[in-house]
This record gives sequence, C-alpha cells and structure tokens, in this order.
Amino acid sequence: MPLPEKRYEIKRYAQATVHKNSHIYLGRDKHYYSVHYRHIGKQVKLVYTDSMVEVYHKHERLAVHRRNRKRYGYTTLAEHMPSHHRFVSEWSSERFIAWAGNIGESCQGYIMAILDKKQHPEQSYKSCLGVLHLAKKYGRDRLDSACRRATEYGAYNYNMVERILKKGWDKLDEGADDNLEMPEHQNIRGGKYYE
Repeated sequence: MPLPEKRYEIKRYAQATVHKNSHIYLGRDKHYYSVHYRHIGKQVKLVYTDSMVEVYHKHERLAVHRRNRKRYGYTTLAEHMPSHHRFVSEWSSERFIAWAGNIGESCQGYIMAILDKKQHPEQSYKSCLGVLHLAKKYGRDRLDSACRRATEYGAYNYNMVERILKKGWDKLDEGADDNLEMPEHQNIRGGKYYE
C-alpha cells in the first residue's frame, strides 16, 4: 500500500474566547486568528497541528487557518470581520476616534494612525483600547503629550506610549536643547585650533 498523501501530524488542543475584535489568541505561538464576528464572546476549542489551526464551537468548525508563528501577528479572513458587514460591535473605529478626540488632538491623530496601519481595523482595537486606558493612570494631558512624542518617533503601538509615560519623556521640553550655548572653558580649542 502506498503511504498517505498527507503526512500525519499530532493534534494539540486549547480553549479560547472569541475577542471583540473577532479573533482568538493561540497562546503557544502568541498569534491571533480570525473567527466570524457572530461568534464574539463564545468559548471555543482550538485544535492545532504543525501546519493548521481549527476553531470549533459545540463540535461545529467555525474557522480553519494555516498556522502562523509570528508573535503578536494576525491571520485574518476578510469575511470574518464586522467592517465588511453592516454590523456594529461594541468596539468600532469611530468610537475609538471619538474617545481619543476627547483626550486631545494628538491622541486622536495617533489612534487614527494605529487604525490605518492594519489591513482590518479590528486588528488594532486592543492596541487602541490600551493606549486610551492610559489616560486613567496618567491623565489626559500627559497622554496627549505622549501621543505627540510617539508620533514624532514614528512608533505606533501601545508599548511606546506606555514607555514614554513611565519614563516621563512626555514632560520633556522639546525646545530646551535648542537654546544651549557652549560655556567658556580653558580646555575648549575653538575653530582656530584646526587651521
């Protein structure tokens, strides 16, 4: 008898909940996989091999994806996402943009940039939520300043904004270094030294 066409793969199992961004999280790879938005909030069973990830709810297969080991990446099917339907979830791009607008102009621009970076805006919702919740701990003014500084760095993620706030970089005066003059000192050679 010939060998089977498909090589045998060991199956592993895990439990997950479908997040409000229509994705489940496979902790072993730290990767997100999409599930149809109708299943948001449901407890699901993950069956995964070296090459595939399947998502089941009550013995019904909801999704199948090729396994991807990119840490904190997203594997998304367009038809799973609410943005392709007339469905409004509790989380939406408009809601995050309006919320950020209440914090400040820089924060709103930053959230819009985060949303624009992903192919599907739902993939950015957790990052947006994390950034906006920093206002509770640090205040609106500091968060707005941190978003302005992160935009200058070209870094659009939660970790950068949190780092700026923790280290107090949002409080640094941007023009402070511009007004520094070289002090008079006997060890300074000056321009004539090199002629």
